[in-house]
Amino acid sequence: MVRASVHNALEGVHLILHAGDVGGPDILQELRLIAPVQAVHGNTDASDDPGLPPTIVVSHGGVNIRVTHGHEVGGPTPAKLAAAYSEQVIVYGHTHRQLITRVGRRLVINPGAAGARRFNLQPSVARLTVQDGEAEAELVRLD
Repeated sequence: MVRASVHNALEGVHLILHAGDVGGPDILQELRLIAPVQAVHGNTDASDDPGLPPTIVVSHGGVNIRVTHGHEVGGPTPAKLAAAYSEQVIVYGHTHRQLITRVGRRLVINPGAAGARRFNLQPSVARLTVQDGEAEAELVRLD
């Protein structure tokens, strides 16, 4: 089940990018009530789900965005992900630890986790804004 606060936090977005550990197709169905969803396979997702690729690349407003779970680079860090991928924005999950940082001019985002509280971390999502070919992000903490 999706937290009610996710609906408020993502209200008005044009696309939801999910960085894996989805938790089942019912989660994606509920997120689609907010906006279209593109999601990648996380290490806790069912291995036989053909709807969850290991990585996706989308272009929005002239900005290329890579979405990956991140576990494919071992313990994901912004530096490792920037070395592995060339996109201007990299969104990843796996650690469930919120992070927005830059590696050079590239933006690396871990939105945290919006599901059940894990690892004593505050649940959150991130909002990515693309305007005039530039990307910015903000974390939104959830109740």
